[in-house]
Amino acid sequence: MAKKQRRKKSRAGKKKKSSTPVIGIIVCFVLLFAVGGGWYFVKQYESKGVPAKSGGGGGGIVVKATGPGVKTGGLSKSSKLQSSTSSSGYASLGIASKSAGFSPDDEFEAGEVLVANPPDRFAVSIGSMGFSVIERVHLTELDISVLRLSLPAGMNVKQARKTLRAKFPGLNIDANHYFEAQGVEDYQMSVPRALVKWRPGTPTCGGGIRIGMIDASVDVMHPALKGQRLEYRSFHKQGRRPGPADHGTAVAAILIGKPKWGGLLPGAELIAANMFETTESGRVVGNGMALLKAINWMSQKRVQVINMSVAGADNKIVRNALNKARAKGLVMVAAAGNWGKKGNKPAFPAAYKDVLAITAFGTDKKIYASANLGKYIDFAAPGVGIYTAVPGGGRIQSGTSFASPFVTVLLALQIERGGAKKSSAMREFLRKYVVDLGAKGKDETFGWGFVNLQPRCS
Repeated sequence: MAKKQRRKKSRAGKKKKSSTPVIGIIVCFVLLFAVGGGWYFVKQYESKGVPAKSGGGGGGIVVKATGPGVKTGGLSKSSKLQSSTSSSGYASLGIASKSAGFSPDDEFEAGEVLVANPPDRFAVSIGSMGFSVIERVHLTELDISVLRLSLPAGMNVKQARKTLRAKFPGLNIDANHYFEAQGVEDYQMSVPRALVKWRPGTPTCGGGIRIGMIDASVDVMHPALKGQRLEYRSFHKQGRRPGPADHGTAVAAILIGKPKWGGLLPGAELIAANMFETTESGRVVGNGMALLKAINWMSQKRVQVINMSVAGADNKIVRNALNKARAKGLVMVAAAGNWGKKGNKPAFPAAYKDVLAITAFGTDKKIYASANLGKYIDFAAPGVGIYTAVPGGGRIQSGTSFASPFVTVLLALQIERGGAKKSSAMREFLRKYVVDLGAKGKDETFGWGFVNLQPRCS
């Protein structure tokens, strides 16, 4: 009897032991399927972009704000902030956060590429390959011809660049990259001049100076700008609406806003170009073609300095255009970027050698939490908690966008007094007045430091 019981226990034990690896195999299989299937779903979801519809030439709306009754070209009022992973709202204005894997190289118009100075019979040759020309632009001041091409069905931008370079070695081709206005909303109150501790401005401070601005739409009838010396033009695509006017209005008012609004140079003239538009899906973007047109216009208008509170990838065609603009004597200042918490990719145009890169700090002299870090940072200026003009009133905002105008106006004043226009000379001039905020000397957080220079005019 005892032997039988022992045999039963032994058989039961064997059954339990043998079932364990089977259950383990089943569990592993289920986990593998879940992870693998989930990964496949994510990759499939990520790979599905929404191609933009082809548009015609850029909508060159010109508005001169010289008095009442000036139309603003369909400028929209502010709306609720949207996540940057959404396809709508202010995603491309840099106001919402981005995922940790964000790269400006991946932000561009789907279904199209830009080609600069193509070879003879290029347009004819690519027709048989399934490409077509959407837009032709000759940037007369920069002597650059640019084609915007639509891609064959099923071909993405990376494949298109590879295909065309193989067919046309040395071809200057790139994506039609998106650029972002570098401003983020915040909630404290301080107008620009008060924040930098400059004396209150007068309506004539900055008279005779012409500043360029490449940014978003501008509400030229805003109380801070109405009646100021402001010429505005939009370079959005035909068939699309200009993007919202919040960011552009804020930057314009910091530069030349009326004294009541704390404008840095109320008497200066501002040539303002909009490079942002609303896509068919509702996303707000600023693309490379619009930026190229804006740079060309700035060259035509002979501005003394250009403020670019935007950021994007290192686009070869944009880089070439900026080099040519620099050769014509244009001084360029740009926001250092708000990607510090998103992988800290270099922000262009700020990271180009001949562009002065400006970062932002707050009243506590601490760096703006989202500011980019890097060797390309040149100087720092207030950019946290600035009370800015926006359509319908004012709002506190933060970002490197709102720091760059402080250095832009100082350079404009220096150039007006006959200062050298070379970027190296501009840096040397500003370094004489810096307050070192970080590690001794130039560092990757504050650059050389805060330019503590008060304009002679008030």
